[in-house]
Amino acid sequence: MKTMTCNQLGGTCDLEFKANTFEEMKQLSQQHGMEMFQKNDAAHLEAMNKMRTLMQSADSDAMQQWMDEKRAMFDGLPDSE
Repeated sequence: MKTMTCNQLGGTCDLEFKANTFEEMKQLSQQHGMEMFQKNDAAHLEAMNKMRTLMQSADSDAMQQWMDEKRAMFDGLPDSE
């Protein structure tokens, strides 16, 4: 199991997520993002807008590069309890 924060995953807070795979980590982050969207959290909404811009970028590889960087960060983390 590995631990990453919202901030490490492109968000704005230090909430920790624990997961065995990067896909699980991504899902936890997305769930948190939806909760923050529902709460209309300004900081998280700004981070989501940046992500949306990246996804719609003319550089079609930009989002994949970002995802690859986050996956590499996850893979490089030590296992935690």
